[in-house]
Amino acid sequence: MAAVHCLSSCLALPCKPRNLSLRNSALTRVNQTTFPSLSFSTNLSDNSFCGGRLSTRSVDRPARHSVVCEAAPKKKADSAEKRARQAEKRRIYNKARKSELRTRMKKVFEALDVLKKKSDAQFEEILPVEKLIAEAYSSIDKAVKVGTLHRNTGAHRKSRLARRKKTVEIHHGWYTSAPAETA
Repeated sequence: MAAVHCLSSCLALPCKPRNLSLRNSALTRVNQTTFPSLSFSTNLSDNSFCGGRLSTRSVDRPARHSVVCEAAPKKKADSAEKRARQAEKRRIYNKARKSELRTRMKKVFEALDVLKKKSDAQFEEILPVEKLIAEAYSSIDKAVKVGTLHRNTGAHRKSRLARRKKTVEIHHGWYTSAPAETA
């Protein structure tokens, strides 16, 4: 092996190179052999690399396939299980209440449609429909109170019922507008 001088350039290396390899100049030209990779030490001295020229290069290693497994808890926390049970109970309760609302509104709309189609309808025939409307209003108000419906949704549904009743009353000539208050 030829004597190799440690060049002053080895002291001008970046602060922390990741991998270093040593190559002998004579061997490099002949058969391209290299020494194995060395890990870099921060305690660098002039005699550290004797017997070869110092060069830095990235060492190519075969790609390693690694499988990453995340440790997921097998069981939910007790509080999460309780929350899931409560949510399911509320879902079923709210579903039943909404179904009741739709049924009551449908009955009111059907009764008003029948009344509107009658040509000889009397004003007294709207009283049972008003009773159905009162029951629908009551169930809508309860649904809003317990949080099944938003208050604006409840107001919208009650308004639909009132408008439909008003159109029937106007159709038969029973509707009288309330007198305007004068101040």
